[in-house]
Amino acid sequence: MTPRWEWRTFGDRLGVDGGPFAGLRPESVQESDEVYLLSSENDECVKIRDGLLDVKHLETVNEDGLEQWRPIAKEAFPVSAEDATAALATLGVVPPPLARTVYTLDDFIADVVEPSTALRAVRVHKHREHFLLDGCMAELTDLRFEGGETRTIAIEAEDPALVTATVEKAGMSALENVSLPRGLKALTGFGARRYAVIDVGTNSVKFHVGELASDGGWSTVVDRSEVTRLGEGLDETGRLNSDPMERTANAIADMADQARRLGALEIAAVGTAGLRLAPNSQELLAMVKERSGIAIEVISGEDEARLAYLAVTAGLRSAGGTRVVFDTGGGSSQFTFAHDEVVDERFSLPVGAVRFTEAFGLSGVVTDEGLSGALDAIAADLTPLDGRPAPGALVAIGGAVTNLAAVKHSLATYDPDVVNGTVLDRGEIDRQIELYRTRTTEERRRIVGLQPGRAEVILAGACIVRTVLAKLGQTALTVSDRGLRHGLLAERFGGNG
Repeated sequence: MTPRWEWRTFGDRLGVDGGPFAGLRPESVQESDEVYLLSSENDECVKIRDGLLDVKHLETVNEDGLEQWRPIAKEAFPVSAEDATAALATLGVVPPPLARTVYTLDDFIADVVEPSTALRAVRVHKHREHFLLDGCMAELTDLRFEGGETRTIAIEAEDPALVTATVEKAGMSALENVSLPRGLKALTGFGARRYAVIDVGTNSVKFHVGELASDGGWSTVVDRSEVTRLGEGLDETGRLNSDPMERTANAIADMADQARRLGALEIAAVGTAGLRLAPNSQELLAMVKERSGIAIEVISGEDEARLAYLAVTAGLRSAGGTRVVFDTGGGSSQFTFAHDEVVDERFSLPVGAVRFTEAFGLSGVVTDEGLSGALDAIAADLTPLDGRPAPGALVAIGGAVTNLAAVKHSLATYDPDVVNGTVLDRGEIDRQIELYRTRTTEERRRIVGLQPGRAEVILAGACIVRTVLAKLGQTALTVSDRGLRHGLLAERFGGNG
């Protein structure tokens, strides 16, 4: 049986205006009632249609995110116990000893599928219109299932390049490729689902793909960042400049592609201080939308603080009492003051590492006088922290503190489990400030634990952290590896954080 490459996407309004099928007459139209067997163990395709047990195996996924499916069985009911066992094996499920030698469809569902917590039988009705589109087989399907309905478009051929070209020509390359089993699992709330978030900051773009299990727990698939320095020159010119925008748009496009290859059902993207401040931020938003199909939502400083707090409280599970969570980035710093589980106050201040690096020349060797000037200016901008009682706990997130923690531990390879929960005291922060102050950018890049892309801004970040510590009357803080992206993931897509 010949394998075929397939691209498929879901959406309630797909093809309502004709879309890629405008002006075309379908080659055929079919109505069918089918049963899909969904597995919590994998996303293989096992269905029953026209009385046949139809089994397909996902052979591979190529660099464009296309899936190659190979038909491996098509058996008429009643089926033998051996055929039933083979179908379950494809779904990654080991059945109990089978009591029958032959199974009708009803027996198979009632005796084998329904007792298994790893399986779910989903009955669907399809109205399928088949087209020939640029040499590919294409299908527009109205899909009804218990609890809902939607539409799906599939494009397939034996040649993957032909499928990719047809999808691009149809203007659908920005849409996620989601197989029918995976789409049904998401629509019916069964099994693990993947979602992606992109946090576009002034200094870096952070990317996270999480997998949401059926019990509401999250696991990390990918978590990385890329330093693009979007805010480079912003303080001087008052605008986002072309080279930083180009770097950032390219980074986001790469992340969106990776998310789709990994099977993310949705991608949420937010922009923070740099995009809030720049009058020409719409230029970047349009550039990103055109290249990757991603719509960036520019969020307020208060929302930024709220999402950061949500991430930290879910991640560290710290005890009650008074607590301050702060997130310092390239363009701003966010603060949340709370007691027990009650948020008392949250706000954002325009205090970021990129701005102070450029204003005080902190990217290389800095004199004592230059460092004092930068610290005084940071302290002046952080006056809203003055006069507050010392909290019971101070928790910090963001690239500055996670890099300080990684340097403390001399992590040649970043380890979030080591970084998360690290305690940084004044002595360690002062040691690192002196380390960075006396080195050029290139010398900083060779420091074990420091992300090379942060070499220019790490001194400013460390100075901000040191000043916050002093103003809140603390001798140490706790680092959380979690950040806004984790809060956004939990808020947009649910789960237990």
